[in-house]
Amino acid sequence: MTPALTASPVVFGALLAAAALHAGWNAFLKVRLEPFLVMTLITASAGLIGLPFLLVLGVPKAASWPWLLGSLVLHLGYYVTLTEAYRRAEMSQVYPIARGGAPLLTALASFLLVAEPVSAQATAGVVILGAGVILISLGGRRSIAMDQKAIAFALLTALIIAFYTLVDGIGARTAGNPGAYAAALFVLDGLPLPLFALWRRGVSPLVKLLRHARQGLLGGAMSVASYWIAIWAMTVAPIAVVAALRGTSVLFSVAIATFVLKEAFRPVRCVAALLIMGGILLIH
Repeated sequence: MTPALTASPVVFGALLAAAALHAGWNAFLKVRLEPFLVMTLITASAGLIGLPFLLVLGVPKAASWPWLLGSLVLHLGYYVTLTEAYRRAEMSQVYPIARGGAPLLTALASFLLVAEPVSAQATAGVVILGAGVILISLGGRRSIAMDQKAIAFALLTALIIAFYTLVDGIGARTAGNPGAYAAALFVLDGLPLPLFALWRRGVSPLVKLLRHARQGLLGGAMSVASYWIAIWAMTVAPIAVVAALRGTSVLFSVAIATFVLKEAFRPVRCVAALLIMGGILLIH
């Protein structure tokens, strides 16, 4: 199937829902436990949730497996860099930076490497939305000190997000069935991080995670739903547009950080929110 030049109303709405889910499961990384251990719990839970879908849908076409394996490596790097950033700074600081550069980097990569056509109006929307996301990332930085290592890890996370988005977009299109690709990705992705955690931390911390199995399953379900939607969307809409709409998750993350995690709110983010909404309207 040839992707459209922009997002249809169904894809548009689904991606906004996916953005909210993505911000939701990221909030789990700042609650109670160490972020790395929470991420381990969520990825393992996502793998368990994806298993029955894989059994029903079957494995994707062989042509997609190199992309799938590449995505696994990139996702492992993403988990490590993101949790290191969260270990050093607040969600309202890390999440916008990590997600902020990703849409524009993904758009640039898709234009240069995939040569994917996008309508002029959608392109303008991607640029304006990206500007809003960057502004929301930088807004208020002067008022709260932020570990330079946290910034570095957040920026590296943004770069990895751009790469795995592009890889999964191409992989899903070559898989024949985006659902099968997504299920295989989540099942396989549920293994490396727990094994890495076992090697780095031993058995004891992982056993303690069982006490939080309910939260892990909820976070895993939100993660599966969020990225499953994105993988499907990249088979019916331009990768750049999908990445841009996923970037709206920064709005949801700021709301969660402010009202749930009780982190400080910066007024400049209201201006950024207007830019993001303007970009959304142009894309739609």
